[in-house]
Amino acid sequence: MPFTISARTRVEIFLFTLTRTVINSGYRMVYPLLPLFATGMGVQLADLSIAFSIRSVLGVFNPFIASLADARGRKKGLMLGIVLFFAGCGITAVGRNFLSFIVGLSVFGIGNGVFIPSMQSYLGEKVPFERRGTVLSITELSWSLGFIIGVPVLGTLLNKGGWVAPFYALTIAGALLAAALWLLIPAESVPLASRPSALSHLGKALRYFPVLAAAFTGIFSTGAHEMINLIFSVWIKDSFGLDFSALAAASIVIGTSELGSELLSAAVLDKIGKHRAIKIALLMNGCIALLLPLTIKSFGLALAGLALFYVSFEFALIGLMTTASEVMPSSRAAVLAILMASLSLGRMLGPLFSPSLYQVSFWLVCAAAALLNAAAVALVPRIRVNQQSTVEAQ
Repeated sequence: MPFTISARTRVEIFLFTLTRTVINSGYRMVYPLLPLFATGMGVQLADLSIAFSIRSVLGVFNPFIASLADARGRKKGLMLGIVLFFAGCGITAVGRNFLSFIVGLSVFGIGNGVFIPSMQSYLGEKVPFERRGTVLSITELSWSLGFIIGVPVLGTLLNKGGWVAPFYALTIAGALLAAALWLLIPAESVPLASRPSALSHLGKALRYFPVLAAAFTGIFSTGAHEMINLIFSVWIKDSFGLDFSALAAASIVIGTSELGSELLSAAVLDKIGKHRAIKIALLMNGCIALLLPLTIKSFGLALAGLALFYVSFEFALIGLMTTASEVMPSSRAAVLAILMASLSLGRMLGPLFSPSLYQVSFWLVCAAAALLNAAAVALVPRIRVNQQSTVEAQ
């Protein structure tokens, strides 16, 4: 009998997508608005890298916190994540200084790292694996919507009300969404005494090879993405001698490419198969990386290459998250939190290696990205899903 998503689940999917759009708006606004934040706080741009580095390092430890969603219930994981999000925004808004920005961004980042695996675990128990790619792709629309809609709105608030204004808005929005989640998301009925501890879930997941295969696929693919993502705007400026308007055009391309990829994932991911989709997308991403240096004579071709690079990466990432959600259903939140931590580790590869390689040649950056993608492709068949688990709609 075909699976039909209930009206209640549709409402929950909408609420999750809205919540993540708000969270992602706050997460992504700091990059395009970086100079304004630096000016408002009276610090150098280089100083802000401290906050980002701390946030990335703390992301590695998210599995220890997010595993509570396996031990204490998905709703508690969701509530902890959204509360940490608006608490972090509130700390920044009230503190109004660089220290509060660092602390707030760190708390905010931990909240994001707890909310996502809790949400994906909750949906993993509501939607069967055969339809889960479509549903998770819908929630992933929040990533591009946060960039296309949320960042301009928060930028306007910053321009009119100062650098703390966006954080006041995010605090209020986060509190309202927390109330909505508390009212609309039901608590699990499984007694707490019958559940293993959070560390037990995490330890079990870390000892299971398919989980590690998913994690290293995340590290390699995200590392490949960050190698080029970090340096692409510099390469555009150096190659074409273009100004901020060209970089703005590149930002628009990024946002629309991500949106297109998420819509594509929703349409075809479940139909062509998750493993096949991941391998095709990663191979495409690696090939595009190798072709990017050849676009040096045309800014239009460079933007087209950038668009395809982002589309293929986002498509692979959604496929990877969907597949990981069924590797170990009994410890789903721990597995997805490990995957989130692996993505944080992958994002560290870009700053570590990309600038040095670029000093030699952009070709080296692209070749390194292609090699990382090849390593990721080799691991995909090892990410075995638990086909015996069944999930019923509630």
